[in-house]
Amino acid sequence: MTEPVGPETEFVTEAQELVRPYVITRGRDLPDEGEFALITLVTTADDEQQRPQRLSPEEQQLLEMCSSGYLSVAEVSAHSQLPLGVVRVLLSSLAEGGYLVTRAPVPSARPTNKALLKEVLDGLKALTV
Repeated sequence: MTEPVGPETEFVTEAQELVRPYVITRGRDLPDEGEFALITLVTTADDEQQRPQRLSPEEQQLLEMCSSGYLSVAEVSAHSQLPLGVVRVLLSSLAEGGYLVTRAPVPSARPTNKALLKEVLDGLKALTV
C-alpha cells in the first residue's frame, strides 16, 4: 500500500530537505566569501591521524575524499553529493580543527606586453640566422 500524496506529505518532504543541511552543519553559518571559493584546493593535514576522531559521518567522508591529494571545493561538493553551502561549512570547520590544509586559488596572470614579446621573438630569430 502506498502513502497518499497530498499537501501534508509535500510539506514533510520540503521540511526534511531544509532541516537536513541545518543538522549536518550544526547550524553554523557559511564562511566568508573569500574562504573556500569554488576553486580553493583542500587536502588533509599531515598530522590529521593524531587528532581525536569526533567527526560526523559527513565530515569523515570529506576527509577520506581529500586524503588522496588536493581537490577543489567544487569537486568535493560534486563527489559527496552534498550542497555546496553545506560542503563549504564542513570544510571550514575541518580546517579550523586542523584536519585540512587549504591552498588559495592561483591569481590570474597579468596581461602580457605584446611589444616586448615581439622584440624577444625578433631577437631569437636574429640569433638563428
